[in-house]
Amino acid sequence: MMEGLEANLGYTFQKKKLLETALTHSSFANENKKSGAVSNERLEFLGDSILGFIVAEYLYKNEPNMPEGQMTRTRAELVCEQSLEQAASALGLGRFLRLGRGEEIAGGRQRPSILADAFEAVIAAVFLDGGIIPAGHVVGRFVLYQLSTGIQPATDYKTALQELIQKTNGQTLEYNLVGESGPDHMKQFTVEVCLNGQVHGSGTGRSKKQAEQEAARIALENLA
Repeated sequence: MMEGLEANLGYTFQKKKLLETALTHSSFANENKKSGAVSNERLEFLGDSILGFIVAEYLYKNEPNMPEGQMTRTRAELVCEQSLEQAASALGLGRFLRLGRGEEIAGGRQRPSILADAFEAVIAAVFLDGGIIPAGHVVGRFVLYQLSTGIQPATDYKTALQELIQKTNGQTLEYNLVGESGPDHMKQFTVEVCLNGQVHGSGTGRSKKQAEQEAARIALENLA
């Protein structure tokens, strides 16, 4: 099965275990501890940094006239959950994931946060197996192509909100988790965004990141 994913990636792993781990959600690892299954969470952590570096380097080398602020905004848009979900979908990543039974039933193969996290884990796996060059090729094909084709990157509302409030000195911005509901495999999170201690937006999503983005979007509308 992994051969199909390798074909989509355009990269063949020397250490197949790395790719297997990148595809392993925590729900599967928890249900299969005796078999030694390991979740992709540590790879996701590494992949997040690698992805950010590759995108930043690309912008620095290929956009010499882009101001620093726009570079920061563009990078944030390219590596946000929505953008990475699109990359994972283009890769066909969902059908290769190893999910626990509950997550499978709940539609985890289509859940944006799971797809985005798995994409980051796959980038880390490619990096550990082959280095920065093949990792860069994958990021180029599935993320950076948005720039070369003129596709508008997904909006990162948190970055947009941060840039708005930075226009005035002494502003304090906080995101507070105020609610969780639903079973573990179908969690809903509610987050409030506070500016100088006052609530300006509230958002709900299937992940904390998604809820924060929605809260930031509402806050931008309220502050406009």
